[in-house]
Amino acid sequence: MDTREKRIKRVKTRSRFTALLALLFCATLIVPNIGLAFTEGYSWWSNEVLILLPLGIYMMTSVALRRSGIVIWLAFPLTFLCAFQIVLLYLFGNSVIATDMFTNVLTTNPGEAGELLSNIYPSVILVIVLYLPILWLATRELRHRRYISHKARKFIALSGAVIASAGALLLWPAYHVSEDKHVLRNEIFPVNVCYNIGVCASELRKTINFKETSANFTYEAERTREIEGREIYVYIIGEASRAMSWELFGSDRKTNPELSQVKDLAVFRNVLTQSNTTHKSVPMILSSTSAQEHPELYLRKGLPALFNEVGFETWFISNQSPQGAMIDHLAFDANHVKFLSAPRFDMQLLDEMQKAVRESNSKKMLFVLHCYGSHFSYHQRYPREFAKYLPDDDVAISEEHIATLRNSYHNSILYTDHFLGQTIKYLSSLDDTASALLYCADHGEDLLDDDRKRFLHASPTTTAYQLYVPMIGWFSEKYTANYPDRCRLAQEHEMCAATSHSMFHTMADIASIKSPYIDLGVSLVSDQFVKGAPRYYLNDHNEAVPFVKTGLKKQDMEVFRKLGIRP
Repeated sequence: MDTREKRIKRVKTRSRFTALLALLFCATLIVPNIGLAFTEGYSWWSNEVLILLPLGIYMMTSVALRRSGIVIWLAFPLTFLCAFQIVLLYLFGNSVIATDMFTNVLTTNPGEAGELLSNIYPSVILVIVLYLPILWLATRELRHRRYISHKARKFIALSGAVIASAGALLLWPAYHVSEDKHVLRNEIFPVNVCYNIGVCASELRKTINFKETSANFTYEAERTREIEGREIYVYIIGEASRAMSWELFGSDRKTNPELSQVKDLAVFRNVLTQSNTTHKSVPMILSSTSAQEHPELYLRKGLPALFNEVGFETWFISNQSPQGAMIDHLAFDANHVKFLSAPRFDMQLLDEMQKAVRESNSKKMLFVLHCYGSHFSYHQRYPREFAKYLPDDDVAISEEHIATLRNSYHNSILYTDHFLGQTIKYLSSLDDTASALLYCADHGEDLLDDDRKRFLHASPTTTAYQLYVPMIGWFSEKYTANYPDRCRLAQEHEMCAATSHSMFHTMADIASIKSPYIDLGVSLVSDQFVKGAPRYYLNDHNEAVPFVKTGLKKQDMEVFRKLGIRP
């Protein structure tokens, strides 16, 4: 064989390899779609569209240029989305990359992200094995200037067109049998993810413009009554604390030794969160808006602004890092804002509050305390003397480590109990002071509780463990003497159905603040509280939906049934 023939043969071999690389790239891109077809419970028609339509488009696109390496690198954003989707399927077991997932990425500090990634390394290894070799080979092809032959490009493109056409034709029966009338937008990866990115961008734009959109807002607030002497109100927002793990709410572990001894503690046993994500739940806890009024969130100021209007000295003390999200915007309306540094043990919040009380001459004070609570990694949320349940080591998220993960989580609840118990003890010790405390967690947490093996929170579909949150209220002797009816009503409303929306309005009512934006129908200390009112959740597309429409499964409904809760 002469030199020319050898050269032609090499060119053909390289062309075949480049064509094979293009097909291999398409195969790796379709992996998330195959996973979603098994996890999402779509109709048979939707599953066919989910695989065929994107695969066909990928094939046609992969040969849009003669050099597949260029196409592969141009498609890197799509590769990133595929990798992200695989990691989330490993973590949550189902669901596409939600709007909230992108917001979480943008608002989570690097330390928290590192803690999580180090514990889900199998999925990280999988995406590295899947996609890094492809990118390396694409770079190699570019360096050697290799091309796909015209014949191979034509064959791949035509094959892709046929497959994509079949997928497009199947859209009609998919729409016909599906309850979701937005099949392409909501069920077909990566179309659904691109839509979610758009929703995320819209919300971020509203957040960035919050100062302008809320600049002229006023609560038109006034006080209906004041107590002689000093008044201190403490509004505590918990983190990732599920009610099922609290002794006060039925846990068989002794996680509330201090709060269990508090006399006349109001324990609200039927409260669900309005969102299972911090970046949405906390702003709604800080705002007068409900899930049904979500657009109003960007037009109204928060709790510190309300108390400012009636002459309170307001403090926002956070054990979490500033993130530039809505939480920060609402926080900075306070007269004093402080973000604490590591180590983030929540007793630091009490230390800062005590210092502020000592140094202030104000007769009226509001403290908003934002805890680090039970945020993963759990074993880092409490000092070692609170390691009651052992072992509680830092372990990977897996079935074999369930006991260790739960031990460390329950230790974090034990420490939250200590923080709240000591805060109440401190308020009780203040002479001539009327004080009240409200606590509610922003959302709960999954701890590999059933055969779904769900873990953490912020998943696109909810669970009972993420929704059911602890909420408590406490009133000092002087406050109780001045407002015995409110304290009595708090006890009477312990089993009433409520959401975290009640926090804002209950605290305003406790402080005798009147405003057109205060709804006594959700205040747990008001005789105007509306029992049996429908409860709503803010879903991933920022739509208010009944809790039964949030992706709850039969396992969740059974948990709620045992608790005597109707979601």
